[in-house]
Amino acid sequence: MDEPGLFDIGEAAAAKPVEIDPNAPLAVRMRPRTIDELIGQEHLLVPGGPLRQLVAGEAPLSVILWGPPGTGKTTIAQLVAGSGARRYVPLSALSAGVKEVRAVIAEAKMRRRSGVQTVLFIDEVHRFTKTQQDSLLAAVEDRTVTLLAATTENPYFSVVSPLLSRCVLLTLEPLTDEHIRTLVKRAVTDERGLNAEVTLSAEAEDHLVRLAAGDARKALTALEAAASSVRATGEKVISVEVAEKAVDTAAVRYDRDGDSHYDVASAFIKSMRGSDVDAALHYLARMIVAGEDPRFIARRLVIFASEDVGMADPTALQTAIAVADAVAFIGMPEGGINLAHAVIHCATAPKSDAVISALGAALTDVREGRIGSIPAHLRDAHYSGAKEVGHGVTYRSPHKDPRGVLTQDYAPEPVRGRTYYVPSPHGGEREVGERVAKLRRIVRGEAT
Repeated sequence: MDEPGLFDIGEAAAAKPVEIDPNAPLAVRMRPRTIDELIGQEHLLVPGGPLRQLVAGEAPLSVILWGPPGTGKTTIAQLVAGSGARRYVPLSALSAGVKEVRAVIAEAKMRRRSGVQTVLFIDEVHRFTKTQQDSLLAAVEDRTVTLLAATTENPYFSVVSPLLSRCVLLTLEPLTDEHIRTLVKRAVTDERGLNAEVTLSAEAEDHLVRLAAGDARKALTALEAAASSVRATGEKVISVEVAEKAVDTAAVRYDRDGDSHYDVASAFIKSMRGSDVDAALHYLARMIVAGEDPRFIARRLVIFASEDVGMADPTALQTAIAVADAVAFIGMPEGGINLAHAVIHCATAPKSDAVISALGAALTDVREGRIGSIPAHLRDAHYSGAKEVGHGVTYRSPHKDPRGVLTQDYAPEPVRGRTYYVPSPHGGEREVGERVAKLRRIVRGEAT
């Protein structure tokens, strides 16, 4: 039997529309009442599409909603709750465990005998452990429950494969500026919102749209804060100055432990690799504002300096290491200046992946067994008896040659003559390439 108050939200939702508390946050009051009021996600709203089927209750589809914050995942859940005669049970992965899930499933089995379908909504499903997710499999498989799960994390990483394969994955896109603008205007005039008690200047509207960065909840929260400030002064117009003061700083969409962490870091590296210094600085700023560990950024720069710049500009590694030390010594926020220094150096430097390619080729040979014995003349000869076994006897020192290099076998026989390092024609590596070619000809006895 259900614990009092735990699952009765769904019962009420199936019986009648949820009444909106006038004291609820503006973002809650302005949630769409029908699917036709939903803003954005046009790619999912086509006639007969899975989202419309889900809301209409036409098919018992289990669905995973994947998208960034403020794109409508909870709104869609509320639309499902308020439609049809289905039993709607909301759970949060933050507080529910296997026990709660099993209780819902047991109750759903009893209800199914009388023809009542149960929709189980799990918010932040990525926070469920593998065991918790596994507890859903059988009930989703035999449709004891219709699962509606929401996540801001990439489900291919955060949801177990068996559960993912039993669900339809719907990807929600960030709302565009025009979507946000429509929502803001609606909230200003709608009786559920500000009911036209205040107006919004064009500049303030642009500021809120820009601040939201595709997040409807953020836009409406900022609008509510600005409206509260205006009412407190007896004014009627929300100016851009009021809007700016009401919300001091935009909360950057970035979770250091989540999917966006890797997306921003990836974009950061690829922008530097592509020599777009401005884009690279943008992603650096996003990480700094979001509170990313500056040591993580510095480590990525040190790796990048060898992996993507390499010998095309050997000083990039020196800069990256110096910046890593500077950040550790100075700390933030001033350390951000040092990070920007390294980003600009790396992004504008000539690029070459010859270093990592050379290492990769050498590692491949070793892992595939191309090893061989170390030539006798290269073996350690600094011990008694070494000469008797031929170690180091025929070794010739390059210092004795006027060129500083001479013909001699250095590599073991299985990889003798193999070429790993292939210099690029970019930056300083062009000159390195010419020198390497001359050295190889002498060392391998190919010089004329």
